[in-house]
Amino acid sequence: MKFTTGGKAALIAALSAALSLSGPAQAAALDQFQTFVASTKSARGEFTQQQVGKTKNGKAAPVSSGTFVFARPGKFIWTYQKPYEQLLQADGEQLYIYDKDLNQVTVRKLGNALGSSPAAILFGSNNLEQNFTLSEAGERDGLEWLNAVPKAKDTSFEQIGIGLKGGVPVAMELKDNFGQTSVLRFTSFQRNPQLAAQQFKFETPKGADVVNQ
Repeated sequence: MKFTTGGKAALIAALSAALSLSGPAQAAALDQFQTFVASTKSARGEFTQQQVGKTKNGKAAPVSSGTFVFARPGKFIWTYQKPYEQLLQADGEQLYIYDKDLNQVTVRKLGNALGSSPAAILFGSNNLEQNFTLSEAGERDGLEWLNAVPKAKDTSFEQIGIGLKGGVPVAMELKDNFGQTSVLRFTSFQRNPQLAAQQFKFETPKGADVVNQ
């Protein structure tokens, strides 16, 4: 089992569909976020992802981890390294999902898919308020929280929480329409690194099956 159904849905919705902020450390989350959107064009770092609650056998949901790099708008490489390897990569036009175990690449048009997905917050354009209703959510666990509610009715997510500290997003909480919540945590966040021009060009692995959707 690679991912729970909810976890994989969250992953694909988030990555087929603006992380670090540079405002004052004590600034409200919305101010920090707006500063970030205007100032961060690219970033890289590490992440963990876990669904809140226990699995059917009563155990804690497994923790996935990996790395990310993005350049706005719509270019990113999201790499799951543990517990199973999987790659999601977008070049601004196409989204590629590579399953290493199956040696299979699924290709989708990026188009307007970012829209009201969590990925729009991470990798999208600066015009987030076109797709989300943003509001302050107070302080919790030492973080300043911002709520983003999608305006679209057909999105997979009911609400997205963004937790910031010192002007940097530290966590995201993704609540889907089935009441399940996945938590992303970010570390080693680097803003505006120099990225190679061909950084986001996807190279199909040798022998991989390609499925176009």
